[in-house]
Amino acid sequence: MRPLDFLGSIKLKLGVVIVAAVVVTVLVTVWGHETDRSPLLTGLVAIVLALVLVQLLAHGMTYPLREMVSAARAMARGDYGRRVTATSRDEVGELARAFNAMAAELEEVDRMRKDLVANVSHELRTPISALRALLENLIDGVEPVERSTLETTLRQVERLGGLVEQLLELSKLESRAVPLDRARIDLRPVVEQVLEESRPQADSRGVSMILDGDPEVGLRADEHRLHQVVANLVSNAVRHSPAGGQVRVSIVGDDGRARFEVADQGPGIPAEEAERVFERFYRSDHARTATEGGSGLGLAIARWIVELHGGTIRAEAAQPHGCRMVVELPR
Repeated sequence: MRPLDFLGSIKLKLGVVIVAAVVVTVLVTVWGHETDRSPLLTGLVAIVLALVLVQLLAHGMTYPLREMVSAARAMARGDYGRRVTATSRDEVGELARAFNAMAAELEEVDRMRKDLVANVSHELRTPISALRALLENLIDGVEPVERSTLETTLRQVERLGGLVEQLLELSKLESRAVPLDRARIDLRPVVEQVLEESRPQADSRGVSMILDGDPEVGLRADEHRLHQVVANLVSNAVRHSPAGGQVRVSIVGDDGRARFEVADQGPGIPAEEAERVFERFYRSDHARTATEGGSGLGLAIARWIVELHGGTIRAEAAQPHGCRMVVELPR
């Protein structure tokens, strides 16, 4: 805590510094007059004491600025963990708090960038390694050129192509380079179409799908993009549901908002991971250990589409177990 931190204005602090310097000068002048000191000596003593007092007070006022300069240089070198002291209540203190908030955001962005590079490398390396092994076996004659081998190779190529396509899609969405083709649509037919398309996947896992809620919920949205969001959420719910489980989709329209929920009976998402599941390539421990899974980009794409529509998406716990994805869109 510095001497003038309790003051809430930098102008008030400067006024206090000036008044203090004047008071010291007056007191020294009075002392010199009462002790019959020479005016030159009295003046020199007054100047020295006033400068020392101003230096002490001004040092505390400008300390956060010097800290910000040092932290900014460290951040330019890639050290985003630096923070500055923000105890004062004036404009410099507000600037220091804003600087700390910016540094925290940059640190989080840097962490996500590193995670992205690591995850992209991992996701690309797996199909590339499989392709390389298959092609080497074919060239060396270890495996015959059969239809099944070529189909395996094609699946790996399709996986690579799908991953690259999703990365490009996410990049366009984040840069807002994808215009929305908004039109007046009904939400329920979109959801019904997604459920019909997902039925083979659900039947193969013995998962039942139920649709309930309002029969008609109209809103202005990009139907193709909205279909993309619903399809991703339903696919994830089916994938994480146990055999014989149930996926329930609910549609509600009220208070100028359209809301749909996709609930499954899977292992659920821990509360501390409820926000991180929407990061690129992030997958919970259960998803990492699952034998099948997506690329980890679907929920990130879904979030950007929903936010472009001015809506919100969140993950909640379902009772007695499972996960519920809730999407709210303006009507």
